[in-house]
Amino acid sequence: MILAAVVLLGLHSCTDETIGVSITDSVSSIIEDSSFVITGHSVLNDRVQMRTTTKMLGNLNAAGFGSLTASAVTMWMPSSKIDTTRLTIGSIDSCRLKLRLPNTGGFTGNAQAPMRMEVYRLNKPLPSPIFSDFDPTDYYDSSDLLASESYSPTSGWLEVSTATYSGTTTTGDTVRVISVPMPLSLAHEIYNAYLADPSRFLNPKDFADIFPGIYITNSYGSGHVLNIKSTELDVFYHRHCVVNDTTEVDSTYSQTYLASTPEVVSDNIIHYDIDDAVKQMVNAGQAIIAAPAGYEVQLRFPIQDIIDKYKANVGTNQAIINKLSLELPVSVPETEYNIQPPTYLLMVKTSKKYDFINGDSLVNNKDSFYATYDATTRSYVFSGLRDYVINIINNQGGIASEDDFNFTVTPVDVTTYTYPQNYNYYYYGSTTTSVVTKISPMVTRPAIARLLLDKAKIKMTYSKQIVD
Repeated sequence: MILAAVVLLGLHSCTDETIGVSITDSVSSIIEDSSFVITGHSVLNDRVQMRTTTKMLGNLNAAGFGSLTASAVTMWMPSSKIDTTRLTIGSIDSCRLKLRLPNTGGFTGNAQAPMRMEVYRLNKPLPSPIFSDFDPTDYYDSSDLLASESYSPTSGWLEVSTATYSGTTTTGDTVRVISVPMPLSLAHEIYNAYLADPSRFLNPKDFADIFPGIYITNSYGSGHVLNIKSTELDVFYHRHCVVNDTTEVDSTYSQTYLASTPEVVSDNIIHYDIDDAVKQMVNAGQAIIAAPAGYEVQLRFPIQDIIDKYKANVGTNQAIINKLSLELPVSVPETEYNIQPPTYLLMVKTSKKYDFINGDSLVNNKDSFYATYDATTRSYVFSGLRDYVINIINNQGGIASEDDFNFTVTPVDVTTYTYPQNYNYYYYGSTTTSVVTKISPMVTRPAIARLLLDKAKIKMTYSKQIVD
């Protein structure tokens, strides 16, 4: 079925280049064409490259989804300056590993299920690149156990993050902090290493010779997996102070000695045994997306049919393509714990997928695009395909290559950075702006969806001047 609407426009100038140079007093044709056939099939994607500081931890069995086990390894970014003012080894009281997870959406599964984690010291730096099927066996020894701690999604305490920009403090997300006691000897070791040679704390590569990192694994229980936003090692100490030249007190302090940051190597080790019901859907030809390290969809996009129909409709008239978008409806398979579709999907030319992930790229709307899941419409809309079609028309004579047809649709995590736009507060108030800083394979939570390719809708909007 083709739905077309005609709207009169008055365009004063044109700098686009498709067919014709400029258009005045033109007619805009809005074509939503569901007659184009989009085909695709699921392929296994059980080995993904990690490019995120997010950690998953736990063990989950969910009917309709499968069995998921997640552990993590990470190296460390050390603090370049450790507080040593009027301190000795005896001033250090304790150290703790802090795992921060979102208070909302920070886990999948049963919050009451009893679980236990173990934290091991790595014995050598991690390899790079590193993938979800990484085997940590040769990178730690069972005798190097640093901590063993019970945990759950409701353990720990709530903490509200804040940030200050140009003297203005803004309130961020509420997180839940799971605090794991670590050996006091580890804090002593790091402190002494800093006293001996502070230059080794200036970059993670040199620091890895002191402390390569940690391996965190679930050692007991099943029922949930955590989504850990950040990981750090905090050291707590006291210092003797004199107040008002007479009163002597001991004040307590803390400092983050180590953190897992984008600059260091870290990895989520994922074991996903896919449910038989999901495999049956894939075998039946359904386009199933599952994460983490599950299924992605190989898609064949009918770009040549779109271009041919566009040219036929325009004929010898001058025209400008305003927009090309793709709407992908989904259905949500029934699962235990009501596992939902991925928050974001990446649509990238299959030939460029590895380079995109390996290069930590952002979408360019020419051969890579991303879309956000709309729970109300149960769909993803890739709205920025205009440059994709214009490039083929202008630079390839309107003839698509085989590479232009084949796309991979895969679940991803999108990292954004939000900063305030400061205006005259008295007159206008203030707003914030978010920019995408990273797109990486999805490892934040379990996710599943079926793409309804037979109901996909392609919408092209273009303006044309009818020549008599």
